[in-house]
Amino acid sequence: MDHHELQKRFETLTTAHLADACIRTQVPVRCAPTGLRAVLPGVRVSGRVRPARHVGSVDIFLEAFEAAEPGDVLVVDNGGRTQEACIGDLVVLEARTAGIAGVVIWGLHRDTVDVRAIGLPVFSLGSLPTGPQRLDARPADVLTAATVGEWTVTRDDLVLGDEDGVLFLPADRAEELLTLAEQIRDTERRQAERIRSGDTLRAQVRFDAYLAARRSDPELTFREHLRAVRGAIEE
Repeated sequence: MDHHELQKRFETLTTAHLADACIRTQVPVRCAPTGLRAVLPGVRVSGRVRPARHVGSVDIFLEAFEAAEPGDVLVVDNGGRTQEACIGDLVVLEARTAGIAGVVIWGLHRDTVDVRAIGLPVFSLGSLPTGPQRLDARPADVLTAATVGEWTVTRDDLVLGDEDGVLFLPADRAEELLTLAEQIRDTERRQAERIRSGDTLRAQVRFDAYLAARRSDPELTFREHLRAVRGAIEE
């Protein structure tokens, strides 16, 4: 799936829809830790992961841009450090010039005012005035893998971010997951309209029938009941 189609289809979805699609298909739900948020509230990002492990110098990012394809998202692994910022306005501006669709940082950024003015979607753990004061050895996978929280991602992954956070998907399952997410979205929209019209969610999912069935079968789960009545919530 090319980046234009991915961006277009994600426009009407949320990361929550896609996370639910992962659960339905038993694809691991790989969410970035909750503190990872957009520097400019309301922005969204989607694209193939362009990984980079930060070791203390911006040359890693410049090298990543040399190999970048239009629509890639730079995913920066700075080990979740909170004592230094690893991305500033110049790198973000250069990323935009290189055709990068956004930047996701497992760490901090700086130059917040300028980064917001540039407008490129940037997600990070927060900001700090100081840059790195170290220069570590360059690992072999510096441009092939990045770890964000508990997840390690590569060029085989997509990254999507919105106001709920950041989610990673396997690129080879994108079509399946997007299609299912669209179905979940449509079902939930219909449910929401019915609630607004006075048809409660409890009535829609036959919650009274679930309570009655559970009295006979205490092991019955709500998810099993929802599958039977073709509800979309919970999974």
